[in-house]
Amino acid sequence: MSSSTMPIVILSSAGTEAGPPRPTSVWSPPLMFTQRKRPAHFPPLEYSNRSVIIFLTVCTHNRRPILANPTVYEHLRQAWEAADEWSVGRYVLMPDHIHMFCSPASWPMRSLASWLRFWKSRAAAAWPCAIEPPVWQRDAWDTQLRAGDSYGEKWEYVRQNPVRAGLTQAPEDWPFQGELNILRWHNP
Repeated sequence: MSSSTMPIVILSSAGTEAGPPRPTSVWSPPLMFTQRKRPAHFPPLEYSNRSVIIFLTVCTHNRRPILANPTVYEHLRQAWEAADEWSVGRYVLMPDHIHMFCSPASWPMRSLASWLRFWKSRAAAAWPCAIEPPVWQRDAWDTQLRAGDSYGEKWEYVRQNPVRAGLTQAPEDWPFQGELNILRWHNP
C-alpha cells in the first residue's frame, strides 16, 4: 500500500490500565484525493490591500523543447501583452516550460484560468515555428504568494533554473527571461 493511500489510524487520547491507546477509528483519504490526475486550482484569495501575485509554471505538450528561441520568446511576450486581464511580471522561458509571476491587472479580479487559456490559445494559433499541435499541456501549476519575501526567494530559484539545467554559466546570461510589468508586494 502506498503512503498516499495508507489509512490513518486515530488513537484514543489516553491508554488504559490494560495497555497503550487503542485505535478508535480508521480514516482513509477520499477517493477524489487519491486518484487526482491534474493539479487542484484554487481561485486566488483577495485580502484587503494585500498584493495578489501568482507563481505560475506552464509546460509544453509532452515537454517538447520548443520555447527557448528568439522568435518564440518575442511571440509569447506579444501574447501576454494582448492578454491584458492579468499582468506578467518576471518570467523565465526554459526549453520546455515557462516560470512566471502574474497579478490581476484590474479589479474585480478576472479568472486566472480563463486568462491562461486565452494567451495559450492565442500563442498556439499563430505559433511562429512549424510544430505538431498541441503546443501546451492542458494544465498549469500555480500557487499564490503569501508574503513579499516569497516573491524574491521564488524569483531567485527561477533565475537559477538555466544554470541548474546546464544551459548557461550565470543566470544573467540566459537570454530568454525578463520582466513585462513590475509587480510590487504590499501588505495592509
